[in-house]
Amino acid sequence: MRDKSSATRRSPEPIFTRPVTGVWWGLLGVTAFSFTVPFTRVAVEGLDPLFIGAARSVVAAVLAAAALVLSRQRLPRGSQWARLAVVAGGVVAGFPLLTSYALTTTPASHGAVVIALLPAATAVMAVLRTRERPARVFWVITGIGAAVAIVFASASSGTLGQLHAADVLLLGAVAAAALGYAEGGLLARELGAWQTISWALVLAFPVMAVLTLASVLQRAPAGTPVQWAAFAYLGVISMFLGFVAWYRGLGLGPMAQVSQIQLAQPVLSILWAGLLLGEHLTPTTIVGGLAVILCAGAAVRVRLMPTPRT
Repeated sequence: MRDKSSATRRSPEPIFTRPVTGVWWGLLGVTAFSFTVPFTRVAVEGLDPLFIGAARSVVAAVLAAAALVLSRQRLPRGSQWARLAVVAGGVVAGFPLLTSYALTTTPASHGAVVIALLPAATAVMAVLRTRERPARVFWVITGIGAAVAIVFASASSGTLGQLHAADVLLLGAVAAAALGYAEGGLLARELGAWQTISWALVLAFPVMAVLTLASVLQRAPAGTPVQWAAFAYLGVISMFLGFVAWYRGLGLGPMAQVSQIQLAQPVLSILWAGLLLGEHLTPTTIVGGLAVILCAGAAVRVRLMPTPRT
C-alpha cells in the first residue's frame, strides 16, 4: 500500500534522494519565477498588457493540455473543478494580468519588493483555508511585513501615505497569487503537483483566449525581438515549466524546507532588474526589500513551527 500513498508522483523515488532532489527542483522553479517581473517589464514596453497577461496563459494552456493528454491524466471530479477555478483565477488570470498592468508604470525592482509579500500572504491564505491556529506572533509579523511593504510603496512613489494605482495592482496580484497557491497546494495532494496547474490553465483557456482576441482586435501586437522573447519566456517558463519544477519540488519535499526557497525569489528579481534592465537600486529599494523578505521569512517559519498542545 505504501507505493500508492502519494498523489504527487507516478513512480517512487529512493528515499535518500528526496530531500536534495526536492530542494533543487524547488530552487529551479523559484529561479524561473524570479525572471517573471523583469521580463514582464521588458514585454510591456512594446506589447499591450492585456495581451501579455492573457496570451501567456493561452500559450501555457496549449502546453499543459498536450502534457495532460500524452500522460493520460484522469479528469478532475466534482468540487475539484470549482477549486481549480480558484487556482485559475489567482495564478492564471489574476497575477499575470494585474502585474502586467502595474509594470507599465513602475520599475521591476519596485514591483519585486511589493511582491516579496507573497510567501507571507500565501501562509495567511493557507491558515485561513485550513483553519489553522498559529501563534499570535504569526499575525503580528505578517502585519508588520504588510505595513513595511505599503510604506515602501508609498514612500518610493514620493507620496508617503498614498498608494499609486500600480501599487494597488501589485498588492492585488499578491492576494490573487496567494489564494491560488494555497488552494493549489491543497489540490496537489489529490490531483498531483503539475497536474493541478495544468488543469487550471486548461480551465481558464476559453476566457483567456477571448481576452487575447479582444486585445489583438483592439491593437495588433507589435514588439521588438527582445520583447517577443520576453513574452515567450513568460508563456513557456513562467506560466508552465516553472510551475512544473516548483510543484515537483514540493511533491518530493520536504515541503516545509522547499517552500521557504520562495523567499529567494524577490532577491533574485531585484538582482535581475539591476543587471538586465540597468535599473538603479536605491537604498530605499534595498532596505525595503530586505525588510519585507525578513518579515515574510519570519512569518513562514512561525507558521511551520509545531503548535504546542494545551
